[in-house]
Amino acid sequence: MQDALDGRALYEAGCASCHGSDGRGAPPDRIAFDDPLPDLTDCSFASREPDPDWIIVSKAGGPVRGFSDVMPAFGEAFDDDQLQSIMDHIRTFCTDRSWPRGELNLPRALITEKAYPEDEWVWTTGVNADGPGAVINELLYEKRFGARNQIEIALPFGFAQTREPRAAGNGASAADWGAGLGDIEIGYKRALVHNLETIFSFGTEVKLPTGDEARGLGDGELKVEPFLALGQIVGGDGFLQLQAGTELAVDGPEREAFWRAVFGRTFTSGEFGRAWSPMIAVLGSADLEDTSRAEWDLVPQMQVTLNTRQHVMLNVGVRLPLTDSDVRSTQLLVYILWDWFDGGLFDGW
Repeated sequence: MQDALDGRALYEAGCASCHGSDGRGAPPDRIAFDDPLPDLTDCSFASREPDPDWIIVSKAGGPVRGFSDVMPAFGEAFDDDQLQSIMDHIRTFCTDRSWPRGELNLPRALITEKAYPEDEWVWTTGVNADGPGAVINELLYEKRFGARNQIEIALPFGFAQTREPRAAGNGASAADWGAGLGDIEIGYKRALVHNLETIFSFGTEVKLPTGDEARGLGDGELKVEPFLALGQIVGGDGFLQLQAGTELAVDGPEREAFWRAVFGRTFTSGEFGRAWSPMIAVLGSADLEDTSRAEWDLVPQMQVTLNTRQHVMLNVGVRLPLTDSDVRSTQLLVYILWDWFDGGLFDGW
């Protein structure tokens, strides 16, 4: 209780003149700038960022994260413990505890679905490093609604080489290439349980038969993919993410189970610099009719924030087949991620 009282008093002394005693922002006629003030009682805004991001901006000022310089630096007025006490008080303005905290928005891995509901655009490209040639892209749109829910649409497209070569007009051997859409996916995810260190979600995806298996672009079958996802903070900067589910063909007998685990840790360049998140993912899948023939992959990868605001990110990795490597290709994978809720694509650089 004493810490809460101290946080309230410190907030009143350093923050309330602009942000208001109730967190809704001071009236425009009482401040000397035109920049809009955030409503700290709005859980959709206030719950999304982890405490350290709020404290960094409070300590070093708005420009340290690509925001307006009307947000001053309080690093000389308050120490880290005092800033945390202020943050603890700010957290009381959002009274709806159904909103998962931003600490649970763990780094996004290649392939493995997160448990946290998000607002993002993600462009992923995969290139076969051996075997039949393929360059497959996926443009993913994710939209959060309410405290726990997310919808998404994935649009895959690209070029893929068939395994059967044909005779070229000059007598040389050339392989057929297919180009076009893959299987469009529509998904829904809901966070079921969460606390300050763990989030557990359920989701399902529907794969539409818009691709063409003969051209190496999707399966061309209607499939449903229910799954469970878990995010767990480990030791402060470490994290574990798990996903498991099944892929079921609506009009056929195909049934596949899959399971994925991601281990990682986030490091920061200096106190306010880029965030680097090396990760290692283990992927498994098996036909439910013959689980003895499971396929396993290893995916080492690195995510890094690109801009000052840290809402535009790059991830680069490689998918290495651990089983049947003579018929399954190694893939180079890369994505660009834009967390559009935090600002425009060209904001905060």
